[in-house]
Amino acid sequence: MAAEPHYFNIVLGSPASLCEALRAGEADPPMPMEGDVDLTIRQAQLGDAAVLAQLMCELGYETTGAEMSERLRSILSDARYNTIVAEIDNSVCGMIGTLTHASHEHNDFSGKIIALVVSKRHRRSGVGRALIAAAEEDFTRRRIARVTLTTRFERKEAHQFYEALGYSRKGFRFAKNLPPLPTPSNRRSG
Repeated sequence: MAAEPHYFNIVLGSPASLCEALRAGEADPPMPMEGDVDLTIRQAQLGDAAVLAQLMCELGYETTGAEMSERLRSILSDARYNTIVAEIDNSVCGMIGTLTHASHEHNDFSGKIIALVVSKRHRRSGVGRALIAAAEEDFTRRRIARVTLTTRFERKEAHQFYEALGYSRKGFRFAKNLPPLPTPSNRRSG
């Protein structure tokens, strides 16, 4: 069963109000967008598949709309997963995908940020921070106190972004692609 829809709006203020918030320690570094921006954070829907596929391509994972639609059908029907999107002017401009899971190392459940991407046009504007905040709020509701994520070595700006949000480097991730299982058509007779 998918999580209940959760919507909220964040208004990223004008440069003058942002400067005041910076001086008061209530905001992070300046955002390049001018004027007020109405950012809507909401649960992803199957109808978001095409734009989410485009975002995956921006992240470096070639994905078609049909592939994303198939992935979303599975993800949206599994309560352990959550997919949250950010919209500006009714257009999806970012997403975060999370997983809540048991582990062999801990007695309580853990959270994992599986994917986070903001469209190139909207990067460094507060969208990524808003998506992380929404995911952390969801983890808190699920009583998750430990969150992990992985990012590629070459994504230095992403490393700085996560560290600025309180995430710390804890190790390395190793990956290996396993060969597919043999099918009747490619098995050798012997």
